Amino acid sequence: MKVLFAVAMAALVSASGARAGEKITVFAAASLTNALQDIDSSFDRKTGNAIGESFGSSSTLARQIEAGAPAQIFISADTKWMSYLAQKGLVAAQKILLGNELALVAPTDSPLAPRAIDRTIDWLRLLGTDGRLALGDPDHVPAGIYAKEALQHLGAWNNLEPRLAPAEDVRGALALVERGEAPLGIVYVTDARVSARVKIVGIFPAASHAPIVYPAAIVKGADSVGVQAYFRFLSSPQARAVFARYGFAVR
Repeated sequence: MKVLFAVAMAALVSASGARAGEKITVFAAASLTNALQDIDSSFDRKTGNAIGESFGSSSTLARQIEAGAPAQIFISADTKWMSYLAQKGLVAAQKILLGNELALVAPTDSPLAPRAIDRTIDWLRLLGTDGRLALGDPDHVPAGIYAKEALQHLGAWNNLEPRLAPAEDVRGALALVERGEAPLGIVYVTDARVSARVKIVGIFPAASHAPIVYPAAIVKGADSVGVQAYFRFLSSPQARAVFARYGFAVR
């Protein structure tokens, strides 16, 4: 039986390129939570390599890696924070993995009907007397940075800036709308799609903000056989199908 087990494991390693039993730590943008959990479970079943996940704002995760956090893979929701680590010599290899869109969302019981997101919107009327607009913190969270760019493009930023409810990451902004603490929020389309408690009011024009892309990278010094296999798996047909199912644009 031991011989058969050894042969089976050798075949598994040969097929996957990974060493069974290796622990791989992935730091990834919060918007990837659901899709990446599915993908990581598949990789674990395929190779026997357990994946440790840490999801949050790309800015927070990048600074943690800079401070020495033991991440082996980093997936950012923008190029800014990937470039931040690359400039510090902390990236071994990288590639653009995904794309996304920016959506205006409201609680499912909101009377707002779907509409175009353009310069004709009366944002303050939609928010009401005391309502605030939930979004990722525009000072450092990618989703918030994209949202600020879009609102500036639409000529709405100056009026809306005093009415913001900034969150530590995009899932935090989504939660504010889900709980009814904010009547409107700006999140990624993929975040809206995984929630039964919000609806999409409209999609921001792609030209209103920088392209939303997700670069993935192997952290410098962490390019083991298992990590390299996982990095390849992120672009495999199986992983691409999962990302697409959650609404990401696969690259």
